[in-house]
Amino acid sequence: MISRQAPDLRMPVPPRSERLGMQERENLVLVVVTIAGGLLVDHHAGLAGQLAVGVWAWAAFFRILHTAPAEWRLPLYLCLVWSTAGEIFLSLVWGLYTYRLENVPFFIPPGHVLLFYSGLVMAAKVPRGFVVLVPIAAAAYAVFAIVRGYDTLSVPMIVLFILCWLQTDGRRLYSVMLIAALVMELYGTWIGNWAWQPEVPYLGLHSANPPLAAGAFYCALDVLVGLSGRGLRRLRRITSSRQLTTQAG
Repeated sequence: MISRQAPDLRMPVPPRSERLGMQERENLVLVVVTIAGGLLVDHHAGLAGQLAVGVWAWAAFFRILHTAPAEWRLPLYLCLVWSTAGEIFLSLVWGLYTYRLENVPFFIPPGHVLLFYSGLVMAAKVPRGFVVLVPIAAAAYAVFAIVRGYDTLSVPMIVLFILCWLQTDGRRLYSVMLIAALVMELYGTWIGNWAWQPEVPYLGLHSANPPLAAGAFYCALDVLVGLSGRGLRRLRRITSSRQLTTQAG
């Protein structure tokens, strides 16, 4: 799924390490403050507060983009594009979940990038046991969901997660993102920023609020970033080839 090779332009998972650098710590604090504090402000301060949180979230996005490793920047931009499109489709078109003001808040697209950035940083720190335990727990929950007929939306999402997890390069990131997204979803639905529909439109599945495996969407997001990266490389090669042909002619 995720390659460490920059030419694929995928989310480049850093090598395993034990300690966070100073810049990484500062950025993680910024992510936590932006997400936790921003959702709280959004819940209590109406549309004006939501717009203010949006301005802060975009500033945090550009701050992190400026301080992130150079090889992360284009994938993070692609993450922003795909997460924006995904929010429009999942919330406004499909109706899988609904935000408090029935819109897609201005802070949500950069918020996805901030969460993914934190996943990239933390993926380098998690122990092997965590990486193994997460898919085991997810698979057990999928069996429970099937038997009880509860949160059946999570079943295909867990299948997606495990298929992605089987790719060695992405295991640490996907395990971290499944848990990080669940924590954010629990917090956001608890204070009332958004709610998942109990009956999934068109599919006849049931969803918890939130579904346990919502983080599997980040697996799909990473795949889309990778495909986009390859497409950009191919377009760049074609453009360069045509320029050389024109110059030679």
